[in-house]
Amino acid sequence: MAQTVAVGLRRAYMAVDVALDGPSGLERALCNDYDVIVLDRDLPGLHGDEVCAKLVEAGCRSRVLMLTAAATTEDLVDGLNRGADDYLPKPFDFPALLARIGALARRSHPAVPPVIRHGDLVLDTARRTVTRGGRVLDLAPKEFGVLELLLVSRGRVVSAEELLERVWDEAADPFTNAVKITISRLRTKLGDPPIIQTAAKRGYQISGSP
Repeated sequence: MAQTVAVGLRRAYMAVDVALDGPSGLERALCNDYDVIVLDRDLPGLHGDEVCAKLVEAGCRSRVLMLTAAATTEDLVDGLNRGADDYLPKPFDFPALLARIGALARRSHPAVPPVIRHGDLVLDTARRTVTRGGRVLDLAPKEFGVLELLLVSRGRVVSAEELLERVWDEAADPFTNAVKITISRLRTKLGDPPIIQTAAKRGYQISGSP
């Protein structure tokens, strides 16, 4: 189920890491700054309740969506009292999972409007579309993710490491030039005047006034 869910989330333009037991899941959650953790309650090695409790104890700021085969009110209350931000019984509809993850992710960061405008550039986060000067741009998922992150950063310099962590996933090679290649392709598709600026030895940022 974990791998199936991961495939679906990646198709929804999300970067996903997968852990198949409690100890490895806890280790990853404490080592990475995830927006949302989808936590199965019935994990081998370390029960999901214990994972959740340890995350809270460690001050983890990631939002936790707990999945469980139990769906009683008592289970719901128990899961929320252990520190989960949301609770979804199994079996579940995938669109509902997507909606709940999206809602939790929005709570992880300052509010972002569903449509982001920067000059003549318009990025629609819900429809996953981008236009510039009224022209629809055909962006690959990683190009869209990079552009969205740069836009919501509002001129802040975003390092290549942060882009790799937030837009790609565990399969990405930390020494790859994927970020550089994606930025280059994105600049070509965005056209002139250029709006992505390179900050020497620091990363990239959106230039100019919105």
